[in-house]
Amino acid sequence: MTTQLLRKPLFLIAALYVLFVVISAFRPRWFTGADPYDTHPESAILPPSGSHLFGTDSYGRDLWTRMLYGSPLTIEATLVALGIALVAGLTLGIVAGFFGGATDALLMRIIDVLLAIPGLLLALSIVTALGYGTMPVAVAVGVGIVPGFARTTRAEVLRVKTLPYVEAARAAGASWSRVLLRHILPNSWGPVAVLAVLDGGVAIIAIASLSFLGFGAAPPAAEWGTLIADGRNYLVTAWWLSLLPGLFVALLVLSLNHISKTMQELTR
Repeated sequence: MTTQLLRKPLFLIAALYVLFVVISAFRPRWFTGADPYDTHPESAILPPSGSHLFGTDSYGRDLWTRMLYGSPLTIEATLVALGIALVAGLTLGIVAGFFGGATDALLMRIIDVLLAIPGLLLALSIVTALGYGTMPVAVAVGVGIVPGFARTTRAEVLRVKTLPYVEAARAAGASWSRVLLRHILPNSWGPVAVLAVLDGGVAIIAIASLSFLGFGAAPPAAEWGTLIADGRNYLVTAWWLSLLPGLFVALLVLSLNHISKTMQELTR
């Protein structure tokens, strides 16, 4: 599989961009020497240049620096959301697919109800109940993407459970718990891993959207959605304040989508 991936230039570009975003989130000093909170009124709303890659905001702060220093908030929230979705979704999907019957019917009806509610609306309801901030947003987004993981896991468990080697293991005297841990789960993981990468982009968009609406970290924290929102009043006179942070986020989401698509093609 590694050889096949190395032969795909678009995949390599996408992976390198994602790697750059992750590294810059935790080592921003490697890519900028400015302070994200230093204000310079005399340099307010400068266009992109060699000294300010993304220009400056209305307080004269370097926008590129604020993007990099805001990355940990969004990435950490995305990882928390994916962790919640993976744990809850895998548990529900495994229980429903493995036990079947009334348990499966009950859990899937609950999942159907969650799927009937728009993800962003569900996240807004949860974050309103929990309060504002990065972690409440992460929890809200995580709960919103649980149904997708649950249904995917259930479908894979149902598929793998009927394969010949599972029946052979049962015929050899293996317990259902051993069959589940040694045979069903390892062979059900591929599509779930692909979905995790894909939903990473979904989570980033949802978290940025909630931050854009004002539910994220309080100022002067530099969350991606907040930075995009800060520039919306200057779209005519200073387009770069919203457009460049938006492109930064969009490229990350597109990169994750391409990685997910490539992984899906290789696992078929």
